[in-house]
Amino acid sequence: MSSIVTGAAPPRPAMGRFERYLSLWVGLCIVAGIGLGHLLPGLFARVAAAEVARVNLIVAVLIWLMIVPMLLKIDFGALGSVRQHWKGVGVTLFINWAVKPFSMAALGALFIGWLFAPLLPAGEGSSYIAGLILLAAAPCTAMVFVWSNLCDGEPTYTLSQVALNDVIMVFLFAPLVGLLLGVASVTVPWDTLLISVVLYIIVPVVVAQVVRRVVLAQGGEIALDRLLRRLGPVSLVSLLATLVLLFGFQGEAIIAQPLVIGLLAVPILIQVYLNAGLAYWLSRRFGVAWCVAAPAALIGASNFFELAVAAAISLFGLNSGAALATVVGVLVEVPVMLSVVAIVKRSQGWYERGMPADI
Repeated sequence: MSSIVTGAAPPRPAMGRFERYLSLWVGLCIVAGIGLGHLLPGLFARVAAAEVARVNLIVAVLIWLMIVPMLLKIDFGALGSVRQHWKGVGVTLFINWAVKPFSMAALGALFIGWLFAPLLPAGEGSSYIAGLILLAAAPCTAMVFVWSNLCDGEPTYTLSQVALNDVIMVFLFAPLVGLLLGVASVTVPWDTLLISVVLYIIVPVVVAQVVRRVVLAQGGEIALDRLLRRLGPVSLVSLLATLVLLFGFQGEAIIAQPLVIGLLAVPILIQVYLNAGLAYWLSRRFGVAWCVAAPAALIGASNFFELAVAAAISLFGLNSGAALATVVGVLVEVPVMLSVVAIVKRSQGWYERGMPADI
């Protein structure tokens, strides 16, 4: 990976065994959550009751522990290097903000609202669609560093693109979700949505950047890398603990309708491959170097599922269809994105064939 002009490039994160088998751990959490929900219904009822302004306090703490360590990787000083890869940045911005949320809303309406409607629990279709919209409305900010590393992506582009997406998300997430939920005929609780944006985007970003600056000032990149290694497992464990809670409340519905998870996965899978392919193709058409096009496809396809889970819980509740839909996104994210990494790596020869020599 090459050097970065403004800000330091993130360390090349090797995907550890825990991260590589994240889908397996998610599956185990599903089983554990369902089992615990049956064995300890009183405990889960008390957890659900710990709410302020429809925000579950226990889940909010877990989400913070999930998100903040990931946001510590982001150096907003890297925004100054955006102009170096403006074509790749333009392609990814187009996919992330003009295509992906709307394509997911359309796919949700097609599959969940129409084709699969007879197979789904009555009255839950709009809630499932809302969860899918939340899943697609925010681009991934953390795992893309792993995907970019696995495909030897350009670190300057990856870092600057993620930082730019985070800035845009602060301003666009709430209005974009409100617009699409309105199109899906879901009542938008604007006060709760705005609280979610503050709690799960603005405050974590500010906290992470303050901590990052303090750590860098005291110990430099070595101290920051050491902190990130220590907090990495905390983030993943918090994610899995949140899933146990979610499936503890969803257990009855899942046992009664096991087909629901598979049906919800269909539009998610189509959306990932559609947006990754479109970003990759557009990058080639605009003459973007492969080392930028590869992470562009991955950033364009991946979702900020941590934020989606948090927002779904706040807006619709722990035991809602929207929360379940976002959890399905977590379940399929890792294996699907690994397959996208394999596709872009194997197609490098095709991509670079006929490209100008100076690119």
